[in-house]
Amino acid sequence: MSEPSRPQHESHTSGSHYQPGLGVMVLILVLFVAAATLMLRSTNSSGPGATTSTTTTTLASTQTTIAKTRVRVQVANGTDVTGLARKYTQRLMTLGWDALPEVNGPATTATVLYYHGGFQWAAREVAQEIKVKMTQVKPLRNPKVVTGAAGDDVIVVLGHDLR
Repeated sequence: MSEPSRPQHESHTSGSHYQPGLGVMVLILVLFVAAATLMLRSTNSSGPGATTSTTTTTLASTQTTIAKTRVRVQVANGTDVTGLARKYTQRLMTLGWDALPEVNGPATTATVLYYHGGFQWAAREVAQEIKVKMTQVKPLRNPKVVTGAAGDDVIVVLGHDLR
């Protein structure tokens, strides 16, 4: 006894025969591109949902590239206004700077920004962002201007002009 033979056009193959329509394929492609874009953008963020901008500056004399997220900025309150240094510290952190916890500083009428060698560019950017005149950006000659800030890259001593 032999099995009945099937005609060749009726051969059976296993597997799925579903083929999505053009609209479904376009939707899958759009979702893939959107997901890839989000993943690439999130690699520059500091956490889930975070949006940070990173400014990278090349210093001509040393050819070193430093991101502003790596510049230590100390904000000191040189006024009698409670919470002023905290306000500016939070603002600088929002702008992408590595702002350290706020401290009290020496009393001053005008805000001054001090910088260590190689960080003049950073002090100028910070001054611009907090609206301080460039004439108030100075090299750090006295490392004890603010207690504990001698190793910081930029030191901002807030004066009464920013109340």
